[in-house]
Amino acid sequence: MTSTQQLRQQMADQDPEYRRLLEEHQKRAQRLDELARKGWLTSEEEQEEKRLKKEKLQLKDQMEARARTHGA
Repeated sequence: MTSTQQLRQQMADQDPEYRRLLEEHQKRAQRLDELARKGWLTSEEEQEEKRLKKEKLQLKDQMEARARTHGA
């Protein structure tokens, strides 16, 4: 486990909101992996992929902000 993964796990253990954000982030990452394994995407799947990428980035930003708040 990398230090980033350890930090995320520690934050998730201590902070229920961080844990929720991490779980949502992981769900989107899993779905993006599923879409990436497909040979081709329908237009609906392409739209879903774009939406998931944006949501995943927003969740990551929220997680990082929360981690900074706890570290201060």
